[in-house]
Amino acid sequence: MNEKKYFVSELIFNYLDYLENIKGLSSNTAVSYKRDLLKLSKFLNASGVNDFENLTEEICSAWIADLFQNNVSARSIQRHISASKGFFNYLKKSGLISDSPFQLINSPKSPSYLPNILSPEEVSQLLNFKPKNSQEKRDLAIIELIYSSGLRVSEAVNSNLNDFEENKNFLRVIGKGSKTRLVPVGRYAQNAINNWMLERDKLSTKDNALFVNLRGSRITTRSVQERIKNIALMQGLPPVNPHMLRHSFATHLLESSGDLRSIQELLGHSSLSTTQIYTRLDYQHLMKVYENSHPRAHKKNV
Repeated sequence: MNEKKYFVSELIFNYLDYLENIKGLSSNTAVSYKRDLLKLSKFLNASGVNDFENLTEEICSAWIADLFQNNVSARSIQRHISASKGFFNYLKKSGLISDSPFQLINSPKSPSYLPNILSPEEVSQLLNFKPKNSQEKRDLAIIELIYSSGLRVSEAVNSNLNDFEENKNFLRVIGKGSKTRLVPVGRYAQNAINNWMLERDKLSTKDNALFVNLRGSRITTRSVQERIKNIALMQGLPPVNPHMLRHSFATHLLESSGDLRSIQELLGHSSLSTTQIYTRLDYQHLMKVYENSHPRAHKKNV
């Protein structure tokens, strides 16, 4: 069945257009919201709901229950509810409904998790490989930049030649929600980028992208993920992904500085609570140091 025939489908597309063009929502988040809201639209259609009068909190709760029955994770359900709450608040502000059926629906708690990180020694092991060709020089520059500046892989891929400032000491990055921030670029990353630029200049390309493939086109996030994973395996490490480098950047910086607010700015987090997960990693690190070093950390068998 054509999704545009479903109840509220047209309003969903209006809402997504509003989020992207007015609120500056990232395209990736907009795609996720579209998928989630169209699931709701299909559920309402299958439940015989074709107007706002029949759209109740009980119906919305039934949809959440249906997601659980289909083994959708708690974290994904949180996003479904967030998208739906935003959508119905939009309808309320537009005067199409008087109250949101999602107003009293709470998101399930997702199990807490800690991101995977590399130790400083593992980072050194990863970055100790010797590039043999232009591709590997580019790969080394990407890895150094992500770890040096805490970039998301999409931010590294979307970086352009003219995004550098102060002799490559800073990089202007456009992050989530089209928010711009300046991040410092470390000495090792600068050296790796300069070496890559010598190779890049040999390519026939008019693309302004900082990182391009051998055809001269902007490299893709998928390609970067595969390249980093293969380099990690080549260096005797388990598979590594770009986000592990970003997590490692934040954790290592917190261990050294303890300045959570600055790390929030560098990572481009809109909320400090998002950054606070790294304090838990830091506590884990401190506990390991304590257990391995303090004479009274463990009871000894007498």
